[in-house]
Amino acid sequence: MRCGRRKAIPLQTSLAPDQELAPAKVNLTLHVTGQRPDGYHLLDSLVVFPRVGDLVTVEPARSLSLTLRGPFGIDLAADEDNLVLRAARLILGPEHGAALLLDKALPVASGIGGGSSDAAATLRLLARQYGRAMPADVLSLGADVPVCLSPRPQWMRGIGGDVHAAQGLPPFWLVLVNAGVKVPTGPVFQGLASKHNPRCTPMPDAPDLRSFAAWLRDNRNDLEPPARAICPVIGDVITALEQAAGCHLARMSGSGATVFGLFGDERAALRAADTLRAAQPRWWVAAGPVMP
Repeated sequence: MRCGRRKAIPLQTSLAPDQELAPAKVNLTLHVTGQRPDGYHLLDSLVVFPRVGDLVTVEPARSLSLTLRGPFGIDLAADEDNLVLRAARLILGPEHGAALLLDKALPVASGIGGGSSDAAATLRLLARQYGRAMPADVLSLGADVPVCLSPRPQWMRGIGGDVHAAQGLPPFWLVLVNAGVKVPTGPVFQGLASKHNPRCTPMPDAPDLRSFAAWLRDNRNDLEPPARAICPVIGDVITALEQAAGCHLARMSGSGATVFGLFGDERAALRAADTLRAAQPRWWVAAGPVMP
């Protein structure tokens, strides 16, 4: 993946009825708490969605189709396995067509759930446009799809189907940075020192940003050490964000390699993003407020 100066689409606060945002999914914490006999890992993760992401648009059509565009559209194929098309078939069935357009602004295979968020956005959009009920088996599309159905702060536990709202987070901005390197998920999980780790500690009630960041530091992303061993540049990105003025915490999201920096306000986040783009023009950098 070559990122260059590709930036995320500035997302509007309101969109047309035939459009739906697919925001990035960011794991503020990610604890691997076990592994089932079938190989699925058990997770305990606090997930948020900054207003940075892809855009899905639909038009009426007799058959189902998908057009890809945007800075990372070239990294995808509109084939049978594409998650947008799979989501559309799941909710519409074989008899109904739709012309879908995916404007791909998020890096592919980068630990921020782009494909899953695209699928969830497609489900929300088609349910609204065609009056369809949400399918009961969205987990069949992937472990991250259930949490992406409602892009707001949520706890994600188990293999992905156990999700519920996370209350009381303070407002903050995230700066997302990806150095343009893909990290294979399988080897990251295989590199875990332990697959049976403690769950997240209880989050403080109604924390301010300082105490929230302190709580995050006491927790972790269990996948970060093995991902950094495979892809050392992740450490360089974390260091660059940690050195940015106003950054309260820098950590890898998901299985990598995207790193987030937590900032208290728009000005500090945008200044940090601009500084990083100037210093590392080949890195992908985006900033946005966390959706409440």
